[in-house]
Amino acid sequence: MPPVPVPTYPPPGGWWPSSPSQAPVGPPQAGPPWPPQAWPPPAGPQPAGPSGPFLDVPGSVPVDRGKAVLWIVFALLGYVVGQLVGSVAVLLAAAVQGQLHQVSSLSHLAQPPAWYIASGLVGLWVGFFLAPLVATKAQGSGSFVRDFGLRFRPVDLLGIVIGVGGQFVIAALYLPFHVKNLTAPAQKLTGGAHGGAFLVIALLTVVGAPFFEELFFRGVLFRGLARLFTPASAARVGARAAGVVLAVVVDGLVFALAHFEPAQFAGLALFGMALAAVSYRTGRLGMNMVAHASFNLVAVIALYSARGGVILH
Repeated sequence: MPPVPVPTYPPPGGWWPSSPSQAPVGPPQAGPPWPPQAWPPPAGPQPAGPSGPFLDVPGSVPVDRGKAVLWIVFALLGYVVGQLVGSVAVLLAAAVQGQLHQVSSLSHLAQPPAWYIASGLVGLWVGFFLAPLVATKAQGSGSFVRDFGLRFRPVDLLGIVIGVGGQFVIAALYLPFHVKNLTAPAQKLTGGAHGGAFLVIALLTVVGAPFFEELFFRGVLFRGLARLFTPASAARVGARAAGVVLAVVVDGLVFALAHFEPAQFAGLALFGMALAAVSYRTGRLGMNMVAHASFNLVAVIALYSARGGVILH
């Protein structure tokens, strides 16, 4: 009986196939020497892989267009779940506050109470977290760090320039159009909060929103779109570049649509596209989160000093 070939793995990026069926069999191919490894991989943490465009990293997930579609479906379902959980969280908070009968009217206020804003945001983020969690468990490696590039490096501090500069660029783009009530959504988010409540909303806006939204929009959604729109062969350079650009544009548009702010749509879309491009170039989410946090921090400071600003909530 001939010997049964032992599965080996491609070493670039420290990637392990998600199942034995995906691993090549037979002796290692020619190239730099490395010891072939048998399936399953050894216990313990595995290398996170290099930075850079994730499409160029062997085995990066989603691994093909079929799985990319599933990731996009997971993102859609996560958004729906977030909306539902957010609504339930608002109702529960209203019951605790003894204002359950006023919930419908609170949503139309220019400055809703802080508990209303906070409960809605936290509920929405439940869905934003569940989408990537299900994606990595069902069609990924099970590691947030590896699958979504959830890593930070000193160079990510450049995100401060991107975030702060983004506020000024958007303000300059809107200036010729004399758009009214551009800061109304931001004032609605924080305007009704004072003292400790304002601090809580500010922390949610500057810390919570960048983490959960980047994990959702530039993690599971953008990576799904990029894999869906680009060819499998890296040799098709033009088609791959067009696919990445399309994924960046679609991600930015979806990001803007999800905020339900017509007056801010163009600015949100442009900044979302910039964040998607940064995520693709770095292969990580660190710089994105720093840029997003800086963008929102400028708006919080501006609101606190009554100068206005745009908040990506």
